[in-house]
Amino acid sequence: MDSAKFLGVRALIFDLDGTLIDSKLDLIHSVNAMLCEAGRERLPAETISGYIGHGAPVLVARALGADSTEEERARALQFFLTYYEEHKLDNTYAYPLVAETLAKLARRDLPMAVLTNKPVRVSVRILDALGLSKYFREIYGGNSFETKKPDPLGANTILSKLGTPPQQAMVIGDSEVDVQTARNAGTLAVAVNYGFGVHDRKLHPADVYLERFDELVPLVIDGRVGNGS
Repeated sequence: MDSAKFLGVRALIFDLDGTLIDSKLDLIHSVNAMLCEAGRERLPAETISGYIGHGAPVLVARALGADSTEEERARALQFFLTYYEEHKLDNTYAYPLVAETLAKLARRDLPMAVLTNKPVRVSVRILDALGLSKYFREIYGGNSFETKKPDPLGANTILSKLGTPPQQAMVIGDSEVDVQTARNAGTLAVAVNYGFGVHDRKLHPADVYLERFDELVPLVIDGRVGNGS
């Protein structure tokens, strides 16, 4: 790892699900509720978790299967979004040390943003409820732009607003979508090992992997991976 690259970091862009928050169970429950409403069989938890990360329309379409019609997918998506809005905080919580780490980074005046493929309104509501919104200058979702991650439009927009060149920024996430986003935007790519996103590490290797969220602090300050306490 080239530590000098991380010492020059001036902005951080975070994924949401599987990175800042563990929302896996509420998403699984919402997908299975949607499938029951559509008269289909429930899916195993691990099957559904493998579909997460590309946005709600893709999640619903994959859960329904290739034999579903466009009308079925549209109706199911609306049910899913409504159900998830009502149950988004049943089991969802911030991962350990997320709030403390964000506070430490904020005290160093590092501008931070969230870029998720989850719809933006529910994302903001979750971050508000968990007391995390205050740390971010920008929060964008999968319906904020014409394209979703891994297209670099969202990341590029954030960097433009923050006035930070790509080589001085990093994208932190738990899946290959986030690594691809970083590569497409020209930023550094950091992956957390505790998330639930699909990640082919041979095909889409990150620049560094973190076991714990608080390892971000020494990475940004000293260019090393280690305990952030």
